[in-house]
Amino acid sequence: MRNFVNRRAASLEPSGIRKFFDIVQKMEDAISLGVGEPDFVTPWNVRDAAIRSLRRGYTQYTGNRGLSELRELISRYLKERFSVEYPAERTIVTVGASEAIDLALRATCEEGDEVLVPDPSYVSYSPTVVLAGGTPVAVKCVAENDFILTPEALEKVITKKTKILILPYPNNPTGAIMTKEQLQDIAPVILKHDLLVISDEIYAELTYGGKHFSIAALPQMSERTVYIGGFSKAFAMTGWRVGFVCAPKDVDEAMFKIHQYTILCAPQTSQRAAICALDEGFADNFSTVAEMRGEYSRRGRFLAGSLNNLGLNCFLPKGAFYVFASVEKTGLDGGEFANRLLMEQKVAVVPGSAFGSAGKNFVRCSYASSMKQLAEAVERIGEFVAAHADK
Repeated sequence: MRNFVNRRAASLEPSGIRKFFDIVQKMEDAISLGVGEPDFVTPWNVRDAAIRSLRRGYTQYTGNRGLSELRELISRYLKERFSVEYPAERTIVTVGASEAIDLALRATCEEGDEVLVPDPSYVSYSPTVVLAGGTPVAVKCVAENDFILTPEALEKVITKKTKILILPYPNNPTGAIMTKEQLQDIAPVILKHDLLVISDEIYAELTYGGKHFSIAALPQMSERTVYIGGFSKAFAMTGWRVGFVCAPKDVDEAMFKIHQYTILCAPQTSQRAAICALDEGFADNFSTVAEMRGEYSRRGRFLAGSLNNLGLNCFLPKGAFYVFASVEKTGLDGGEFANRLLMEQKVAVVPGSAFGSAGKNFVRCSYASSMKQLAEAVERIGEFVAAHADK
């Protein structure tokens, strides 16, 4: 049957994250610091809005772009929260940010186009580039710079075939952010080489110590930026599968056709829940989001401080909910460390190599877990590090 399998799909490696999830689910007393989703439940008012929509019989398709009320709210949200302006008519409600990434790449990639992907970054970018017919090109980001993207790193890898830059900040897996000043530094490189930016800002609300800034808010950048956002992380709505994408006119039209033919529309129940999340969020100044962000910040400080005390060097995360820790002290690489930690101490972390070759000597630890679980995990990791330091 191999002759029937698409060669691009056949060339992909299985997800390095899912492997660990599958093992953990079968292991008693295991603690997972691998999962990349909030441990909070979707706020009750949002769940209630979905229940009420079902009771009222709102179970049909919506328009392909999504409910107009939701798209208007998204447009308002981006403008008021992040000074990013995209009209509702160039907004598509998607099945999570994942569909938005796929749409953006399929709408823009031709065979052989090079797409710059910061390394390390989210596991799905490079495979999705391949499936769209493009060629992913890693842009090395280093711990010494807190894993930000620099103009120098970009210039090193840009060729005549380079077409797109994926910009994923706040960053999974590193917890890095890029400030307005740092984005201003790379904008001239983007303009000089006439690149399209796909800016995945799914963690925009989870920035600590200052407000998130989007590259689309810089002069000349919104007209060459595909903006991706969603409700999964900030509103604890991962299972609802609702996100959005905004883009320049020509790119938007291409994405919309693909969305029409492949997805049709995002689920109406999820869209109505998202309307409540945004509409009532404006009324209370997104206090629920702020509460979750404050708790994540507390956990991040605890986990980063604890791992540093164990000699697993990492910087204090500035966004998202991950700590990216170096395991070089143990003499193991990230893959060996993660496998042996799971088998010996029943703690699951994700090898940094799952996010690119630059993460070889790192592991990603999610702090989207209770403080009690984090404290127990740190104790077990401490025992593991001590045992291997003695060898």
